[in-house]
Amino acid sequence: MNTIQLKQMLERFFMEDIGTGDVTTKAIFSEEDTAKGQLIAKADGVFAGVDVLKEGFSLLDQRIETLVYKRDGETVNAGEVVAGIQGPTTAILSGERVLLNIVQRMSGIATMTKRAVTTLADESIRVCDTRKTMPGLRMLDKYAVACGGGSNHRFGLYDAAMIKDNHIAAAGSLEKAVAKVKNYGGHMIKVEVETTNEREVKEAVAANADVIMFDNCTPSQVRVLQALVPSSIVTEASGGIMIEDVAGYQGTGVDYLSLGCLTHSVTALDLSFLIQS
Repeated sequence: MNTIQLKQMLERFFMEDIGTGDVTTKAIFSEEDTAKGQLIAKADGVFAGVDVLKEGFSLLDQRIETLVYKRDGETVNAGEVVAGIQGPTTAILSGERVLLNIVQRMSGIATMTKRAVTTLADESIRVCDTRKTMPGLRMLDKYAVACGGGSNHRFGLYDAAMIKDNHIAAAGSLEKAVAKVKNYGGHMIKVEVETTNEREVKEAVAANADVIMFDNCTPSQVRVLQALVPSSIVTEASGGIMIEDVAGYQGTGVDYLSLGCLTHSVTALDLSFLIQS
């Protein structure tokens, strides 16, 4: 987690919600009023968001004391107290909704990722995310995947190359597209090629792709295509794979199973923040 980037993100989020000031809170409480509150899990799941809570409340007011009782990636049970917060009432109440929204989403992603890993039950295959994250939240979304026991795919268009059907069509051939990317990116940029059939897989192998993706392929199709790829090339199955489909890919031999649903179809983990009277 890049804390510098996190602080910048949180500042933008607070500005969006608080604006020139929380009218309700300012009307009821003075700057001297203090309060204590608890973050409570209302459902079972995997927690993620320690730094969000600590950095977020600190940005609001450095006098706020934030005690998080769970580490990122730990399970929580319904009714369990996850964190305790105390400090100036106005600051706590003005910022708790924003922070709760983020932590609920992150914990939902971590929970879904853990479910995928457990359902797959194949330690030779790593569950990973995609670029189908919420714009502006990618760092947090991908961090949450890692908290749930998953791996991260590329973070953006800048840290790895993925050659798709449109790239190949415009370049004239898969071989030409791979050669151009390798020449442009140098030895530090990995090149992945998206394939859908045996012909494309064989072409990707011949072109010395670093990673070969089997796109929108069933588990039985993946088994056939995997047999065509030497062990020196990393393989990935992707495309429309939902949690209920994951178990079918057990034993297929691929290195990675990438799931867009981890971040684009996530259900937030139910958490509540309550002031202690």
